[in-house]
Amino acid sequence: MDLRGDDCKRTAHAPAKLNLFLNVFGRRSDGFHDLETLMVPVRLADQVTFTASGAPRDNRREAIELIIDQLSPEVSAPHGSENLIVKALELLQSRSGCALGGRVQLTKRIPISAGLGGGSSDAAAALRLANRAWRLDWPLSKLALVAAELGSDVPFFLTRGAAVCRGRGERIESLPPLPRLHFVIVKPVDSLRSGSVFNAHDSLDSAKNQVPAGQLNRLIANLYMRCWSDVGRWMHNRLEAAASALSSWVERLRQAFGRLDFVGHQLTGSGSAYFGVCRHARHARRLANRLRTEQLGAVYTTCSC
Repeated sequence: MDLRGDDCKRTAHAPAKLNLFLNVFGRRSDGFHDLETLMVPVRLADQVTFTASGAPRDNRREAIELIIDQLSPEVSAPHGSENLIVKALELLQSRSGCALGGRVQLTKRIPISAGLGGGSSDAAAALRLANRAWRLDWPLSKLALVAAELGSDVPFFLTRGAAVCRGRGERIESLPPLPRLHFVIVKPVDSLRSGSVFNAHDSLDSAKNQVPAGQLNRLIANLYMRCWSDVGRWMHNRLEAAASALSSWVERLRQAFGRLDFVGHQLTGSGSAYFGVCRHARHARRLANRLRTEQLGAVYTTCSC
């Protein structure tokens, strides 16, 4: 996440993410699932600008104001207290005892309910911006505790680069920089709610199947070696079967991507966005143009960051 600005006004790019590997285990006592996932941030990104408010005149906390610039219907985001940015900053106020508020300008480019982590990324960006603008100067480890209360993906977006995330997503193992990866993403008209997909996953017999030991390590090794012939072989998303049961678009996208020469392709997160790995930028542009002719939804080309 790129930060820039002065003391009271700061801007950050909040990247989307893709899950190149996602294994889901049992449901925990807190209602979440244990998981193991390889997440990669990409250059498809929202922009978050935070301007701190002045000191309050009494003991009450200053409000958080959110203004959203939505660039297309596919990226419509919730407003007010329903938005994760507002929840994040109000939680940071509560945990830090800070009474300052602020105004957030969100330029929304990442589709919502797509498994791309846009809301989580926005929240993480807002936390880092407010941490500096409010002069809290919390270390990343302390800020991550607040992030973990907001959602499984939020702690990941406080870090840079690809990472393996475990637990409910809060245990993060950052990886040495991967080679630049190029992707095509399609967001269909259908959207999926994470809770519904996880519930469907729990009810499927296939949820009991085990992923072969070492599959994630083999995927990572082949990514570093740019061994494209094997990358697709080791990619995996345990939630794809559940998402397919809820939306016919998943199978439609799988078939469309399967007709093209992607390195590998699958659902990201709990969907509904679907992506393919390409060998280089020109390869991505060519395949994206092919997919646009099929009217499957919004098509994006991007790369890792």
